Amino acid sequence: MDVVVEKVSELTRKLTITLPETLVSKELDKAYAKLNKEVSLKGFRRGKVPHSVLKKNFRDRVEAEVGEQLIQATYFDAVEQEKLDAVVHPVVREHSFREDGTFSYVAEVDIKPVFELTRYKGLEIEKPTTTVTDTEVEARIDALRREHSVLRSADDTYTITKDDVAIVDFQGFHNGKAMKEVHNENYSVDIGSGSLGEEFEQKLVGLKKGDKTLYEVEFPAGYPNPVLAGKKVEFKVDVQGVKQRIRPEVDDEFAKDVNEEYQNVADLKEGIRKQLQTQKEASLEGDLDDRIMHKLIEENTFEIPARLVAYEIEEMIKQTEGNLQRSGLTLESAGLKREDLVQKNQDVAEKRVRGDFILKKVAELESIKIEDEDLQRGYQRIASQYNMSVAEVKQFFQRRDEVLPFVNELLNEKILRFLRDAARFTEVVA
Repeated sequence: MDVVVEKVSELTRKLTITLPETLVSKELDKAYAKLNKEVSLKGFRRGKVPHSVLKKNFRDRVEAEVGEQLIQATYFDAVEQEKLDAVVHPVVREHSFREDGTFSYVAEVDIKPVFELTRYKGLEIEKPTTTVTDTEVEARIDALRREHSVLRSADDTYTITKDDVAIVDFQGFHNGKAMKEVHNENYSVDIGSGSLGEEFEQKLVGLKKGDKTLYEVEFPAGYPNPVLAGKKVEFKVDVQGVKQRIRPEVDDEFAKDVNEEYQNVADLKEGIRKQLQTQKEASLEGDLDDRIMHKLIEENTFEIPARLVAYEIEEMIKQTEGNLQRSGLTLESAGLKREDLVQKNQDVAEKRVRGDFILKKVAELESIKIEDEDLQRGYQRIASQYNMSVAEVKQFFQRRDEVLPFVNELLNEKILRFLRDAARFTEVVA
C-alpha cells in the first residue's frame, strides 16, 4: 500500500492511497466468483457464466462494491502507517480502478490538534455559597402550599387572579395565519406556573368566565417550545371557566401532610432547610465544573477540527428533531430551518469540542484513566437511577453499542473531579 500525505490546512490532511494489483485482483476475483453463483443469465447455467460476460454486464456494480470494501479495509491501516491522529471519519473525494490493476482513492481527514495547555492546576474559581436563607425556606413552603391546594369552581362573576386555573379555548396566529400546532379547547392554564409563558398567563388575569380577548405575545428566542420560540404570536382566547386555588394554612397539620415524619411547623422548616442545602451542594458541583471549563476554554484558544464541530452540530440537531418527534412535530412544522440551527449551535459546539480536547490533554498529562472500579460505579449509578440491575445496565449499553460514549463520559467526570480538587476556590454570595 502506497500512501501520499498532503497538508491541506493546519488540521486537515489529504491522503492519496494506492493499493497493489495483487490485492485488488484478489478481491475482484472473489467478488465475481460470488456473483457467478448468484446470477442467472439467459444461455448460461448458474455458476457457469464466463468471467468476460460477468464483467461486461456487472462491472460497475462489482467495482462499486469492491471499491467500498477496499476503502473500509485499508483506510485505518493507512492512517496508522502514517501515524496520523485522526479524529473523525474521512471524506472520500474520489476513487478509481486503474488500467495497471491498482486501486486508488483520496481521503481527507481532520487530525487532533497539538497544543500546549495553560495552567490547569490551582485555578482560581469563585464558589457560590450554599447557605440556605430564610427567604428560600419560605419560598419553598409557599410552593408546597400551592402543590397541596385545592381547586374550586368559581362563579361567573369571579375574575382570574394569580394562582387560579383558567379553562380556555385558544388559537394562535403568526403573521396573520392560524398556527395548527398552537390551538386547544378547554385547556387548563395554571396562572403563575409559567408553563405557557409568563406573559400569556398574565394577560388572563382580571378576565372572567365568558370573556373573549385578543392579545399578542412575543416569545424569546430561547423559549423551550420551538414552535413559539422567537415569534410574535397573536392569541384569540375564550374563557370557558375559572377554578380558584385555595391554599392551606401553614400549621402543624399542614406539616404532617407534607411529610408524615414532620410533627410541627418547626420540623417542616428544618426539613426543608436540609433538603435545600443538599440540592444546593449537588448543583454546585455542576456549576463549579462549568466555571472551570469556561476558564480553561477562555485561556486555551487553539484551532479545532471543523469536521468535528460539524459532527457535534449535527448531533445537537438530531436531538432537537428527536424532541420534536415525541411531540408529533418536524423541523418544518415547528417553523425551524436546519441552516438556522447550524448557526445557532455553532458556538456551543465549538466550546464542547475544544473543552473535550482540553480534558483529554489533562488526562494525558496526569495519566488519568478509567479503571474497572470506575466503570462498575458508573453502572451502579445508572442502575440505582433507573431501578435496574447492574447486569441489565451492562446489557443495555452493549446492545446499543454505547459503551465507549459511556466510558468517555465517566472519564470526563473523573478529569473534572481532579480539576475541582486541584482548584482554589473563593466563596462568594450567589
